[in-house]
Amino acid sequence: MSAAHLWTVFPRAGPFRVPPTISANGCSVSASMVAAPYRSSEEMVYEVVLKQAALVREQRRTGNDRALADVFKDRNMLNEAYDRCGEVCAEYAKTFYLGTLLMTPERKRSVWAIYVWCRRTDELVDGPNASHITPVALDRWEKRLNDLFEGRPYDLYDAALSDCVSKFPVDIQPFKDMIEGMRLDLRKSRYNSFDELYLYCYYVAGTVGLMSIPVMGICPESNATAESVYNAALALGIANQLTNILRDVGEDARRGRVYLPQDELAHAGLSDDDIFRGKVTDKWRSFMKDQIKRARMFFDEAEKGVSELNSASRWPVLASLLLYRQILDAIEANDYNNFTRRAYVGKGKKLVALPVAYARALMGPSKSSRIGRT
Repeated sequence: MSAAHLWTVFPRAGPFRVPPTISANGCSVSASMVAAPYRSSEEMVYEVVLKQAALVREQRRTGNDRALADVFKDRNMLNEAYDRCGEVCAEYAKTFYLGTLLMTPERKRSVWAIYVWCRRTDELVDGPNASHITPVALDRWEKRLNDLFEGRPYDLYDAALSDCVSKFPVDIQPFKDMIEGMRLDLRKSRYNSFDELYLYCYYVAGTVGLMSIPVMGICPESNATAESVYNAALALGIANQLTNILRDVGEDARRGRVYLPQDELAHAGLSDDDIFRGKVTDKWRSFMKDQIKRARMFFDEAEKGVSELNSASRWPVLASLLLYRQILDAIEANDYNNFTRRAYVGKGKKLVALPVAYARALMGPSKSSRIGRT
């Protein structure tokens, strides 16, 4: 159950850490995050965060000199590539697309390119041809990713992203990690603990924020560290993916998948069989309340730092946050029946949320003394 196409991002001061009451240790990770066995997923992911933040700091000091070989010398062809990315974004992420129109031309086009790559990656395991996708196909997709980062795109969509990463300090690791999330979906349908689930959520959703921050930018007046901005991106990605999981419990169960921590289900007196039966009980309501509470904690962490973004980038991010968080309210309104009823946010609530998000986006960066900047 991938959620790479959820458009996410962002900030908090200091390394993001899940409170002990909602985390557990002991998961296996991909070769991209080899670490000592006793380390939690949050600690391993934070190593990626530090690397991304270092790239941003380097750009601030020296400017971006990571130019790649020309993707297309024909600028008209490159403009067409970006325009096609914009069309895809406008069709599948209407609210977010509307917000990107406030950005500078270079930023919005690059965000579109990242969005399209994420959506194409997600479609590999969630799209109409998902049943035919194999690990070998994902290996080919990763080789294609390496090529476009080296200035050798395969098609117009790749060309747009290749041009994007030549202009901004975008690192390849989050892109590779998202592909690793797709690999997980091919071989794994259960998660023993929240620590395991956290890593999956990072792979398929938290990575989007890490890809996007260098393009969206940090407000020049911000006192936040680059690490805090990336940590908030992570928090929003995790929040959105947890919300996706809670909304789609019934849909996933019909595919034989359970994206809920097995140890927490057992502690609540529940099992996979209860989920497959799809009956709302007091035990299920109690369990869902705890899961929703956790997701809201991640949303709260993310919202604290949205103001640290570049002013033109705040609205689409905040609108996405406010709208997606309302899905949790809809689950509650459905009496926690996420087996046969799909929680959604109606058009009326969306129309109300957009001006609220815009008004909040006009607020400047936090002046809190607890936020430091390198």
